[in-house]
Amino acid sequence: MAEAHQAVGFEFTVHPDGVDVKLSKEVLKNIYLSSLTAWRKKAIKLKRLVKMLSGRRPLLYSFQAALPRLPVPRVKDTIEKYLESVRPLLDDKKYKQMEVLAHNFKENEASQLQRYLVLKSWWTTNYVSDWWEEYIYLRSRGPIMVNSNFYIMDLLYVTPTHRQAARAGNIVHAMLQYRRKLERGELAPLRALGTVPMCSTQMERMFNTTRIPGIETDFVLHLTDRKHLVVFHRGRYFQVWLYTGGRHLLPSELENQFQQILNDTSKPQPGELKLAALTAGDRVPWARTRLKYFSQGPNKESLDAIESASFFLTLDEEPQGYDPENVYSLDTYAKSLMHGKCYDRWFDKSFNLISYPNGKMGVNIEHSWADAPIVGHMWEYVLATDCFHLGYTEEGHCKGDVNRGLPSPTRLKWEIPEQCQDVIHASYLLARHLADDVDFHGHLFTEFGKGLIKKCRTSPDAFIQLALQLAQFRDQGVFCLTYESSMTRMFRDGRTETVRSCTSEAAAFVLAMEDPDATNAQRLALFRKAADKHQNMYRLAMTGSGIDRHLFCLYIVSKYLGVESPFLTKVLSEPWKLSTSQTPQQQINLIDINKFPKYVGAGGGFGPVADDGYGVSYIIVGENLITFHISSKFSRHNTDSTRFARHIRKAMIDIQTLFKQEKDKSAVENGKGVHLENNKKNM
Repeated sequence: MAEAHQAVGFEFTVHPDGVDVKLSKEVLKNIYLSSLTAWRKKAIKLKRLVKMLSGRRPLLYSFQAALPRLPVPRVKDTIEKYLESVRPLLDDKKYKQMEVLAHNFKENEASQLQRYLVLKSWWTTNYVSDWWEEYIYLRSRGPIMVNSNFYIMDLLYVTPTHRQAARAGNIVHAMLQYRRKLERGELAPLRALGTVPMCSTQMERMFNTTRIPGIETDFVLHLTDRKHLVVFHRGRYFQVWLYTGGRHLLPSELENQFQQILNDTSKPQPGELKLAALTAGDRVPWARTRLKYFSQGPNKESLDAIESASFFLTLDEEPQGYDPENVYSLDTYAKSLMHGKCYDRWFDKSFNLISYPNGKMGVNIEHSWADAPIVGHMWEYVLATDCFHLGYTEEGHCKGDVNRGLPSPTRLKWEIPEQCQDVIHASYLLARHLADDVDFHGHLFTEFGKGLIKKCRTSPDAFIQLALQLAQFRDQGVFCLTYESSMTRMFRDGRTETVRSCTSEAAAFVLAMEDPDATNAQRLALFRKAADKHQNMYRLAMTGSGIDRHLFCLYIVSKYLGVESPFLTKVLSEPWKLSTSQTPQQQINLIDINKFPKYVGAGGGFGPVADDGYGVSYIIVGENLITFHISSKFSRHNTDSTRFARHIRKAMIDIQTLFKQEKDKSAVENGKGVHLENNKKNM
């Protein structure tokens, strides 16, 4: 997903202690520190296990200690798979050059790097995840807005109330319910395919978490037992307490708090309006500004309130959401969630809840602490609780009485000098340029969905990925390196792995689709072969036999050891011009969409990974809807998100037509057979 943006061409520097220290000690030190972190996690999980063994039903962390470690693949296997993955992208000369680089790597530096990696896998619970978080996310010095953060939309067709404060009250209360279940471990264990236990570690930092900027690297600050929320509205920051008398505020009480903020007519303090632009720009200026201007006095107190808040809420001023009368409504909705005005979201928070004046909601998520399915799990619970458990009065207000004795929201105080305001303005200009360049388009594909695809006896994900390959080729005229995000959470502390979707089999199918002389039978045969290949690669990625995380970690070890590897440098610098991800539906039992077909989610998306490429996120909802979120950059004339959506739609229909023609042909042949049999009987 969005991590693909950071995984290309990143660099870092190792600083050994002392003049004569060997770099091998540096990597051992790093492995040792990773192991300490892993053992701390083990101690926490052991306490949970003891607690859960006293219960009867499995809880969220019940299977955590039983999860296996992510295995380190053999170098030989990884190189073979890598060469296979780039074959359709390179001509014979370039492929031969890559073979030579790969062979030299395998025969020379690979064994040394692999030894350190295997050693790390023995000492830590996961040989990838801590380095992935640090080097892919936290050491990136560019803006996290658009480049890293991602978004999730509200229900597509339904808005339970059009009262902004009321909807925010119900949603925030549902989030507090979810947090309580999360902290107590009372949520049902996460399972792949409903049976295989999955790691829940990422969920621990969902609330009370902020990414803190640093000069060389950021770090993730996670706190416990935070009882307040920070709300942004019209350039002002308010602190709202979420508890009273040892309980959560009721939805009606939260509605009253938010309505007070909406009614407040006070003006922003000097420098307050665009303050959050610091979190939208480059990380180093923000880190230096934070140290210089926010380390003492009221600025420190107010910043502490934001960074220690349960999460961040923006009461937005412009209505958003899907409008069937406006073909671009999802586009503006996506851009609002992704970057807004570049100063009305605190992009460092684990997530920003965004509330619109027409009652619509959405979430912007910082990526370092977790991946999309983690926040998606929470969001599914929240939307179902909001609509089917909490509900609203006939007038659209939250249900319940209001305790009028609650303290009112309080303004955060700032003393921001002009020099700091200059830095804020510079960050805003950079972020505004980045935001204005993003071309988003949302497309609802309603011609058919999962139901019809399954009748074709193929995986819906494989079907869509092959449609994306066909659309990409029609759009650009060439094949490209393609990133599909897969999860590795069947292993302890697992996060993601890459499925390289542009295979030789996929390329052969696409070329057959574009060949006027190819028959329908030939195209179908190639499609089935390519779909089988894709499903097998997805299984390999999920079960620890992927390519890219292994190569990434070998590259990290090479940097610590000071070993130059032309092969790894080449691999890690290749751009993902098509980056894709499926948003999974995880708790289909929460809302019966057969009974309530309008209560479907719209999914979410992320920014373009390559400047001259596309980002595509999709969600398969029910039997008859697939929603695509497509991003690219206006500044690159070879890309156009709306045009790409048209290519996707046509590719989906063209592939389905192959199966329809096969079915029609089979029906005709069966009809002829019955006719001949009847004639024989009559003779």
